[in-house]
This record gives sequence, structure tokens and C-alpha cells, in this order.
Amino acid sequence: MDRAFRRRLELRFGDLLSGPIRQRHDETEIRIAPADVPEVLRTLHDDPAFRFEFLADLCGVDTGRVMQVAYHLWSETTPDWLRVIADGLSRDQPRLPSVTFLWKGAEWMEREAYDMFGIVFEGNRDLRRIYMPPDYRSFPLRKDFFIADDAARSPGAGVRPMERTHLPANAAPGSAVRHSKVD
Repeated sequence: MDRAFRRRLELRFGDLLSGPIRQRHDETEIRIAPADVPEVLRTLHDDPAFRFEFLADLCGVDTGRVMQVAYHLWSETTPDWLRVIADGLSRDQPRLPSVTFLWKGAEWMEREAYDMFGIVFEGNRDLRRIYMPPDYRSFPLRKDFFIADDAARSPGAGVRPMERTHLPANAAPGSAVRHSKVD
């Protein structure tokens, strides 16, 4: 844990933080409001005291109550990785400013979060589906995503018939079992 880094964060962003700064091993975490994303991330990127020039990951999170976006940043100014969580996005219409003006590679990460969670990144010039078909109407990683096949399955119901192994219809008994030779 880099305690000097924590103090720099507290001094610079104390009034913008929506929770305590958490540190564990080589990771520091801060939480901010969605509206503060451009200001906080620009400062973390541009300020010589921070210089977080590498965005390793950006991902969506659905807590079941609210949506979040987590940014994982690295800088040579500290041994700690920094996780910035934009907390409290609306579940009905999750929107957040894009950070592609700081990190060009964020474009694809934002597209993935849009495709899987429905989070709209305002300012992303190419916000479209990346995995799902363009006409797909749902977001697979949201907690309210409905999977029709699993909807009626209870944990105690056992294995579904489609998951059971079967011999091919014309196979002789024992012909489908392979035995490995042990020397």
C-alpha cells in the first residue's frame, strides 16, 4: 500500500469522493459520482503528481440496485494500481461521459460495457454492439437478464435431460468408452 499516494488522492479529490479510499495489497480504490468522471480522470491522467497514462480495463458492474463503471489505471508514480468506480448510475438509463478523449483504447472497452450492460457512453464515436447481433434487444450481463432455458430449473432438480450423456443410437455397448494406456 502506498500511503503517500492515498494522501495525494485525499488532498486533491477529497470533496469529490463518494466514499472512503480503500487500499489492499497493491490496489487503491476510490468512488466518485458519474458526473465527476471527466474531471477526476482528466486530472489523474494529466496532473504530473498522478500521470495515470495507462487504462488497463474499463468494465460495467450491475449491483442489482445501481449500475457502476470501474476503471483500472496504472501509473509509474505509484506501485499501486488504481480502481476508480463511477457509482450510482441509474438502472433505467445508465449514462456516463466517454473517456476516449484521454485513452483511445477506451472506445472498445466502452463498447463492450454498452453491449453487455446497456451503459451509454456519451461522446463515444462508435458506440455499437461488439459481441451481440445489432438487433439484439437485451443486455446479457445485467442481473435482470432472463435466460428462458434456466428459468424453471431449481437447484435441486438435478441434471436436465439435454445435459445427460448418451451413447450414439447405433453404437455397440462399450464402444464409446475410451481407455487410456498406462505404461
